[in-house]
Amino acid sequence: MTPGILTRRLCATTLLAQAMSVFFGALVAWRLAGIESDPRATAYLVGGLALALLCALAAGAMRSPRGVALGWLAQALTLASALVLPAMLALTLIFTPLWWLCLHQGRRLDRLTAERAAAAEGD
Repeated sequence: MTPGILTRRLCATTLLAQAMSVFFGALVAWRLAGIESDPRATAYLVGGLALALLCALAAGAMRSPRGVALGWLAQALTLASALVLPAMLALTLIFTPLWWLCLHQGRRLDRLTAERAAAAEGD
């Protein structure tokens, strides 16, 4: 099922905010690991950039059902990244419920908008 316009807007906004948070988090993790001469510093940066890019791509793909699937994949990978970098758990706890809320409330608002438009045409 293709998401309606309100669902797309809400979900895309959430995913773009998540992309920015992941991007800046990756930069912080990269610099902190670099200061401590941690050999995983580059992996933090590359992994974070890839996840941020996935979030941005999912936001752009919200016009199709694949966008919703990519959004759920971004949520799952954000949770999985908490195994490597525990601070990512905070992002997961913020953005996954927000993503779910935007999907459900957006669909509800799209349905109400369609019902009102149908009622206005019927008058």
